[in-house]
Amino acid sequence: MSIGELAKVTGVKVVTIRYYEQIGVIPAPARTTGNYRVYRQEHLQRLQFAQRCRKLGFPLDEVRDLLHLSGQAERECAGVDRITAKHLQDIERRIADLRRLASELRRIQNRCSGEGRIAGCRILEALFSQAPSKRTKD
Repeated sequence: MSIGELAKVTGVKVVTIRYYEQIGVIPAPARTTGNYRVYRQEHLQRLQFAQRCRKLGFPLDEVRDLLHLSGQAERECAGVDRITAKHLQDIERRIADLRRLASELRRIQNRCSGEGRIAGCRILEALFSQAPSKRTKD
């Protein structure tokens, strides 16, 4: 199948497919005499695997590692477990950070009735009073 057909079947943009080839997520396909890429079932399966991993938040280097391990059927699966355990830890850490952020935003929002003028806005007052002391240039 052509790169356009592969993109259509998977919903992955052509530019992303080419990038995945460059970084080793999918192997370089064979080429026709006219130098067009020809993708096989293997490419489709690896691309679909990468999509599922990305939807679960795995970074590309871990997707590549998982794909590499998947090609070693007789090897123990401890490497796969290690990668997924680390990823789960990262997700749980981000969830905890988001919960702290939500709590802080609730606290700030509770200071405001939503009425009045900007000059007396308690939300902006709280954000300014808790702003970092060092500002970066935008």
